Amino acid sequence: MPDLPVRELECLLILAEELHFGRTAQRLRVSQSRVSQLVAALERTIGTQLVHRTSRRVTLTDFGADFVDRVRPVYTELADVVGGARQEARHEIPAPIRLGFQGIAYETVTWTLTRFARENPDVALSLQEIPLGDPFGALLDGRIDAAVALLPVREPELSVGYVFAPAPRMLAVAPGHPLATAERIDAEALATVDLVSVDGSAPEYWRDVHFPRFTPLGDPIAATVRVTTLQEGMTLAATGRYAMLTCRPVAERNQRADLRFVQVTGFDEESRMALIWRTGHRRPQLTKLAALLGELPGTPQSPAGLFTTASPPASLPVVS
Repeated sequence: MPDLPVRELECLLILAEELHFGRTAQRLRVSQSRVSQLVAALERTIGTQLVHRTSRRVTLTDFGADFVDRVRPVYTELADVVGGARQEARHEIPAPIRLGFQGIAYETVTWTLTRFARENPDVALSLQEIPLGDPFGALLDGRIDAAVALLPVREPELSVGYVFAPAPRMLAVAPGHPLATAERIDAEALATVDLVSVDGSAPEYWRDVHFPRFTPLGDPIAATVRVTTLQEGMTLAATGRYAMLTCRPVAERNQRADLRFVQVTGFDEESRMALIWRTGHRRPQLTKLAALLGELPGTPQSPAGLFTTASPPASLPVVS
C-alpha cells in the first residue's frame, strides 16, 4: 500500500478553497514556496497537473477539481476517525463546543446545530452572543471555541472554517428618511447620512468594511453615535436622525413598521459571515460542524471541510 501524502492533500484542499498561494501558506503556517513544493509533489504522485497558476490567478484543472471533490469527504472522515480514536484512547469525555454568534443566528446555524446535536449526543453545545463591536475577542482569549462572525478576519491566530454566501449591503432608515423611497442607492450617498457606528475593540480593517468612515471615492461619512448591539442601532435608525448599514439577511429578519431597508451598491465586496476558529486549535467536532454547514441546501460556498448534499432537520430544539 503506498504512503498517503496527507500533508500534500491538506495543502491542495486549502488551496482549492482559497485559490491563492499566499493565503494557503498562511493557513498552513508555511512559506509560499513550501505550498508550491507540496502541490508539485502531489502532482508527481498522481501523475498529472492539478493546479493551473498564472501571474494573476490560481485555478484547478478539470482533473484537479474532480480529484478535490472525491478526496474531500474521505479526508474529513479520516480526520474525524483519528480524532475520535484519540479521545477513546484517552477515555476522555468531549469538552463542550462553545460557539459564539454575532448579531443574529441564521436558520442555517440552528439547523446545523440541531443535526450536530443529534449525531453527536455525547458533545454538549454552548451558545453565546458576542458583541457586535468585538467579533474576535472571545475567540482570541479562549472563551469560545468558534464564532459565526462577519468577515474580514486578518488575525494570524484565527482561521476561517466555512464561509457563508455573500449578502447585499442594506441601509436601515426610518420611513420618512429622504432615502427611504429608493429601491437602491450608491455607496457615495452615505456621505449624506449620519451612520450608526459601533463600540468595541474590533480591528480597524473590520470597522472600515462594516462601519466605514469614508465612501469608496473618499468622501467622509458622519458617525456621531455608537452602539453595542444590533437592536440599539436599528432603534436609532428608526428615529429618523440616523441610518445603519447592515445586510439583507438582517433586513429580512428585522422587518418592522418603523424601518425601511434600501440596498446599497458600489462597495468592493458584499457582506459575508464565516465560521471562524483559532489557528492550531481546530477540534474534530468543529471540522464536523463546518462539514454539516456545507451539506445544507443553498449553501454554495466552499467550506474548509469537504461535503455532500443533505436536507435540513425537521425540528429545531433549543440549544443552551
